[in-house]
Amino acid sequence: MNDPLNSPYPVPWEWITATHAKVSSTMGTGLRYYRSPSLVSTNGEYTAYSRIELQVQPEFSSCRVSSVMFVENLKTGELQTVAAASPLAESGFHASDETDMSGTIAILVPVALNQTGSRFLAREFEAIFNSSDMSDYAVIWDRNDNYTYTVAPARSLYTHAVLLGWSQVCPGQVLFRAGNLGDRTWPLYAVDQSGQTVAVSYDQPLVFGSQASQDWIESQTRF
Repeated sequence: MNDPLNSPYPVPWEWITATHAKVSSTMGTGLRYYRSPSLVSTNGEYTAYSRIELQVQPEFSSCRVSSVMFVENLKTGELQTVAAASPLAESGFHASDETDMSGTIAILVPVALNQTGSRFLAREFEAIFNSSDMSDYAVIWDRNDNYTYTVAPARSLYTHAVLLGWSQVCPGQVLFRAGNLGDRTWPLYAVDQSGQTVAVSYDQPLVFGSQASQDWIESQTRF
């Protein structure tokens, strides 16, 4: 399985399962890190990538996956940290040493820039291990006002949502496919930065920027 939601922007699921099998069979527990492929702006000025942290526990269902995204100005070297404000990401960010976040997954994956290169779009995949409880959020970082928006379609419409990219029909909004497990067809929804959701037909996702590499990279050092 390349991605639990069959997303066009897959999370490193095979690495998660293989790393758990390797670490749990020898050391039992441990921390492992992965770096996502880099997304480079069309003008070559910015790049975005994510750091994924896997906290391995002997039981797969007790592991934890968390992440953070970095946007780097390639001319100045300035680094901007981008974090999601979705439920599991927020809970993990404010967690204390006593907070039990085991069994949760919150992975941020760079997806695209907008046409002008002023906004970065990322996929936040959140899930509970060994369950069907999973869905996507869109994370939009606007470099002009240095603000991050986290949005998803209105929750009453679906159990699972998959981020597709920017909407063509509704410029500046993000496009999702969303529905319920077992449904034959999942409708398309465009969502603006405030979370307003509208159903759209015959829409196609737009993505700008280029992948510097298609490969996820396992880091040998702590970031």
